[in-house]
Amino acid sequence: MLLPDAEQLLAGLIERLRPVITTDTVIVGIHTGGVWLARRIHDALHLSMPIGMLDISFYRDDYSKIGLHPQVRPSELPFSIEDRKILLVDDVLFTGRTVRAAVNELFDYGRPACIHLAVLVDRGGRELPISPQYTGAELSLPGNSMLELKQNENDRLSLELHLSNIKNDA
Repeated sequence: MLLPDAEQLLAGLIERLRPVITTDTVIVGIHTGGVWLARRIHDALHLSMPIGMLDISFYRDDYSKIGLHPQVRPSELPFSIEDRKILLVDDVLFTGRTVRAAVNELFDYGRPACIHLAVLVDRGGRELPISPQYTGAELSLPGNSMLELKQNENDRLSLELHLSNIKNDA
């Protein structure tokens, strides 16, 4: 399957976000791919507020089954989220469980005015009623596949498709 160019998807996503992002908006990326995207969006839109970063490892609903991911990073929200407009950024939206975990974690920090979701790719397959407001692309992929965002040493983004017998959560 030929995958779209991640850099072109990101450029389109940034242009869709440009008219709706205000100086009040804070951008929060979900580790790892969402943080890469959040940084690029932040830089392209010349925003002054720093970005926030969430590692949702402790908020996953399968934590008791799979245990702790070996590369847990601390979440960083260098601003108050109370009554803020938040743009939550993730790379690939699939079941919705990662986004649910991120929203749960955000509410542990306070009560935002609103949370909008931006994803590079929406691949369908939702298990929870979660939908992005801003999307780079919608792709129909087999359920036994995993779509992964990669970043090379020059910060260039690409998408890779992996097929397996295991249903992946993204």
